[in-house]
Amino acid sequence: MSDLSNKTIITVAPTGAWPTKENNPNIPLDPPEIADDVVACWKAGAAVAHLHMRDEQGKGTMNKERFKETVARIKDRCDIVLNLTTSGDLNATEETRMAHLIELKPEMASYDCGSMNWMHSGLFLNPPAFLEKLGGVMKENGVKPEIEVFDAGMLYNALYYLKKGVLDAPLHFQFVLGAAGGTAATVENLVYLKSLLPPGATWSALGIGKGHIPIVLTTIALGGHVRVGMEDNVLYSKNRLAASNAEFVERTVRMVVEADKSPATPAEARQILSLKGSAR
Repeated sequence: MSDLSNKTIITVAPTGAWPTKENNPNIPLDPPEIADDVVACWKAGAAVAHLHMRDEQGKGTMNKERFKETVARIKDRCDIVLNLTTSGDLNATEETRMAHLIELKPEMASYDCGSMNWMHSGLFLNPPAFLEKLGGVMKENGVKPEIEVFDAGMLYNALYYLKKGVLDAPLHFQFVLGAAGGTAATVENLVYLKSLLPPGATWSALGIGKGHIPIVLTTIALGGHVRVGMEDNVLYSKNRLAASNAEFVERTVRMVVEADKSPATPAEARQILSLKGSAR
């Protein structure tokens, strides 16, 4: 493997489960919009796309056919790594949260490693039995878990599942900072979470809201990878809506380059993350 230590993976999360056209008219919601957006982000420098789906009313859905159509549209046009959510609908069943993984066998998918009070309004449930089942489905279908960490307890859960054999090393973590009910998006919290990582793990981070820029800058400085996009922020800067997800990616590329690093290509991201499509 070539030296990839100076490469930063930029993940784009273009849609998420909650923002609407009322929040930002530029957010992509249906499969054609999402596919066009992801391709534009790939051209701008994103190596990974984290995908959520929406139904006809614009609400989060785990509809397998929507994932299937969107994935096909993207794969026809670029080689970006696809990372599919397993938590795009708080009303989904355990089966619908995994069905698209079994059919589509994406290279990556989210693995939310614990339950939490979500946005002070509901419960985001990821009980132990489900996490063990989800880990098994991911293994069987060659899907790399992206371990979503909203607080430190979720990282410790991942270490338990690694020891138990539900998860395999090397682990990949996504620190999600700034969600109501989770850990605040501060530099101090990011540094603390990084200190808990097991040897050989890779990691990425994002900041929701005003913590976005400090978290991106700190993550780059600490040698991590970054996630940007309208799932996490509909504003590009204070009082200014993002014109597109590609705009977030373009700014992040500039930050990476200014730090004397280089944005990873999808092929390089596959190597860094030890994905099934990478050369072993």
